[in-house]
Amino acid sequence: MRKSAQVISVIFHPLLMPTYLFGVFAFYLPSILLPIRSGLWLLFLVFLMTFLLPSLNFLFFRISGTIRDLSMVERKDRLLPFAFITILYCTVTYMFYWKFPVPNMLKVMLIITFMVIVSTILTLFYKVSVHAVAVWGVLGILVPLNKAVDGALLYPLAAGIVIAGFVMSSRLFLDVHRPREVLVGCLVGFIIGFAGMLLLF
Repeated sequence: MRKSAQVISVIFHPLLMPTYLFGVFAFYLPSILLPIRSGLWLLFLVFLMTFLLPSLNFLFFRISGTIRDLSMVERKDRLLPFAFITILYCTVTYMFYWKFPVPNMLKVMLIITFMVIVSTILTLFYKVSVHAVAVWGVLGILVPLNKAVDGALLYPLAAGIVIAGFVMSSRLFLDVHRPREVLVGCLVGFIIGFAGMLLLF
């Protein structure tokens, strides 16, 4: 059971959520990514910028001894890596603004980056569940968007709710977060995702 919880935590790592979200857009709602044609190259670009580069950052911090382990169970271990991730996401969002004339993609990246910034600020004072922030942030984006496109995202949304349940249960089962930390993460992620969609779209 513990192994399954660890696998779920890795597969639905917060840094992978942007790739999954844009994957949903590419296959269920490609019109949101116009004027570019969605494809694997776009998903790879998102994966590279929002997961691979930050992950290499984590490895560097681990090798240099800045953090004790990659799971970063202690809040203080998260501070410096999260600060670097915030800078990286801000840079990636600016790159999308500068290089890719895709308004909707930029808006979604702004919402995601704001989640990263808020998570980093919260981590200065509180060990919020970033897994919960990420997965519920995606749900916060999908809920109003699904309504706007007449239910075209119903299946991904339903799958996302199930996944969110597994992710939250896994974090609690692994005893890396208390229920309140997971709940705060859920609320923060969903509110930012939902409010961001209402404000920007």
